[in-house]
Amino acid sequence: MKNQLLTALFILYTLVSYSQEPTEDKKIPEGEVYTSSQSVSINGKTINLDTETGTIQLRDENDQPIALFGFTHYKKSGETNNRPIVFAFNGGPLSASFWLHFGILGPKRVVINDPDYTKPAPYTIVNNEFSILDKADLVMLDPVGVGFSRPVGEAKWTDFWGVDQDVRSIGLFIDQFLIREGKYNSPKYLLGESYGTFRNAALVKHLQDKGIAMNGVIMVSAVFELQHLLFGPGDDIAYLTHFPTYAATAWYHDKVKNKGNSLESFLEEVRYFTENEYAPALLKGDRLSVSDKASMAQKLSDLTGLSPDYWIKANLRVTNSEFFQELMREEGETVGRLDSRFKGINEDLLSQNAFTDPQSDAISAPYIAAFKDYLYNDLNANKDLTYTTTASGREGFKWDWKHKGNVSWNAQTAISTLPDMTSAMKRNPNLKILILNGYYDLATVFYGVEYSINHMGLEPELRDNIIMKYYEAGHMMYTHLPSMEKFKKDVDQFIDETSKP
Repeated sequence: MKNQLLTALFILYTLVSYSQEPTEDKKIPEGEVYTSSQSVSINGKTINLDTETGTIQLRDENDQPIALFGFTHYKKSGETNNRPIVFAFNGGPLSASFWLHFGILGPKRVVINDPDYTKPAPYTIVNNEFSILDKADLVMLDPVGVGFSRPVGEAKWTDFWGVDQDVRSIGLFIDQFLIREGKYNSPKYLLGESYGTFRNAALVKHLQDKGIAMNGVIMVSAVFELQHLLFGPGDDIAYLTHFPTYAATAWYHDKVKNKGNSLESFLEEVRYFTENEYAPALLKGDRLSVSDKASMAQKLSDLTGLSPDYWIKANLRVTNSEFFQELMREEGETVGRLDSRFKGINEDLLSQNAFTDPQSDAISAPYIAAFKDYLYNDLNANKDLTYTTTASGREGFKWDWKHKGNVSWNAQTAISTLPDMTSAMKRNPNLKILILNGYYDLATVFYGVEYSINHMGLEPELRDNIIMKYYEAGHMMYTHLPSMEKFKKDVDQFIDETSKP
């Protein structure tokens, strides 16, 4: 009996020991990188590129694997490590970086029928003469949840899905990538679009606190304070920040009484009106007299094309979705959110709010299809791997909006990374910020950015480190050929000026 017991214990010990040994299936993957040679022609000069795409294993602060982090890296062939490097990403949250990648930054771009619908495949893919690759190496990042990026080991999706979680993981990637490439002593830049600018405002301080100071940060279609985008009850800020873009949209679609000499001169008048007449009227609330309300409704109508009666019914407060639907209701059309130059069929003429975004409908298919064709066939990515364009379809996806930089409030509508950027600039007076704004962007409105910048409490000499550029296009201004040319010029000049020793 004793021998049988000993035998049983030995077998049990052997089984337990064996089960604890790492098996092939339980090994944490290292990531896979696929290489290719690409080239781009800019200003008549061909630049040869060493390219890699795929994933690398991301480690936490204790060097434990937490993710396979997806990226595409373009490096000028034969170049030294002193060349500037740009880390770029889109927004969402969470969106993969193919928009910027195949729209303006990479060596190739897809041709869009701006500002109309692009016909189905075959799409036209061309050399991108507006790429930044003549000025800098480029790393396109796909945060965990999109692209090929995913958690590994003990990590979970929720470890990456949130304002601070996102900043931490991208900060880890940039730190480890700089070490990998020997680029710690090179000029360094962040470039983000949409939520990517909200991310950038916090990320630049996060990296700076860890000893990684950026030469510059490029903000494409920026937002730093969510309050400016959300029409909260009793909060008039979003109505004010959106109004100049309503007016710009009406100007573009010939819905205003007096267009003036140019869009810029028209918008100067709109800014003045917003600050000196519209804002005080909203501030009075229900104390505004009936006659003053009627007078204000007429002025709002003159600048936006919406009828005075509509403004009265809306209590002088029109949300963006209501505006999309109302501006061209009589023509049976609705205008775009991401770019209000785009028009689409109004699916319900009785609806108060727009059902869809014509700009998104018009460009999503060509961008996604053309990029994936390039990714799998030109960049040699593994065709057994799924490239996820957005995390919104992932089961259980939910973003954690809490931010440690907001010490005095917790409400989602008040989340802001502007204090982070303000602190980073005050602690690093050499930091330069380039902000690119689309006049017809109703997703992240230009006047909201101006409001934020004007409330940072910066001294004039530090305020001069923020450079604002404007485009007669929308959120993705790079769908518009003249704006592509201007984008290239503005970003080139910024990198040239900020990368000098």
